Amino acid sequence: MTADAVGGIWSYALDLARGLAAHGVETVLMVLGPPPAADQEAAAAAVSELRLLTPSLPLDWLAEGPEAVRAAGCAVARMAVECGASLVHLNNPALAAGVQFPVPVVGACHSCVATWWKTMRSGPMPAEFAWRSDLVSRGYAAAAALVAPSAAFAAETAETYHLLARPLTVHNGRHATATAASGDAAVAFAFTAGRLWDEGKNLIALDRAAARLSLPVLAAGPTEGPNGARIDLPHLKTLGRLSEAAMAAWLRRHPVFVSVARYEPFGLAVLEAAQAGCALVLSDIPSFRELWDGAAEFVSPEDEMAVADAIRRMLCERGRRARFGVAARERARRYSVEAMAADVFRIYRRVLRNAVTPAEREVVV
Repeated sequence: MTADAVGGIWSYALDLARGLAAHGVETVLMVLGPPPAADQEAAAAAVSELRLLTPSLPLDWLAEGPEAVRAAGCAVARMAVECGASLVHLNNPALAAGVQFPVPVVGACHSCVATWWKTMRSGPMPAEFAWRSDLVSRGYAAAAALVAPSAAFAAETAETYHLLARPLTVHNGRHATATAASGDAAVAFAFTAGRLWDEGKNLIALDRAAARLSLPVLAAGPTEGPNGARIDLPHLKTLGRLSEAAMAAWLRRHPVFVSVARYEPFGLAVLEAAQAGCALVLSDIPSFRELWDGAAEFVSPEDEMAVADAIRRMLCERGRRARFGVAARERARRYSVEAMAADVFRIYRRVLRNAVTPAEREVVV
């Protein structure tokens, strides 16, 4: 399985490997891009039946050109041979473009530049996006099966890439780390988390909303990305990147969790907050509606005044905050690691049953 240590795919990969171990699956996890931090490596070491590799290969969305991505894909294919893998799970499906893998490939559609551009911009994609989108399209075509974390994103992916069939929807699950209640914080506050530098997370709108509030809004996550993007958020209290334990400690204080993302295929941080019993204020986008309708307050991500009003009301009305917190926790039970792993394992078995693999399949190097 491939992953990166930059965003939510890291948590997804560890949780999936943990869940698959219960089905007798051993996972070799190849981390592309920047290496995992010490606490991330420790988290990986705690997962049974998981072997971690950090081979210094580029991420598709950070690579300088198509050949670098193809070289990374070839390295993954060679590793599949070396470790005797039965199947390759690409959390970066562009790696399958133009590369002959020795075993079937399952591609996970977590996000991509084409759907991001479609949501965040207008007009034709720039060249550096176009070639990446082409690789993703070819990678999707090479996969024996595709999965997506929400039906909304599966539909968006199928439409954007003109797929004959939608990716299979497998809702993400998350290993709960902040379920123990410790009571509300003495001072109510709002909280968000994620790649703050990513325009799709829409932190500019949240920062402007925070300027209208007297109570604090905290933001966990990096403000600078590995791609050089950066953001200034003068009205938020930024906490930087937090370890899993530190994040759990904040969530146990039951803040109002806010995400006004414009582009969000799933939102693992929202699930973590819901598992902790935090009330949710979310942008009214298709993926969030699918996952949290009836268990969150929805607002337009473009209306900073409405965002501020929704946060203020949730912070000031303790009973309302408690009701939404209970609703979020109950809904979060649907999105378990066990359910995710069982669904993925069924897909693996189906792919392997249907695979037509030569006795010796050439690996392109």
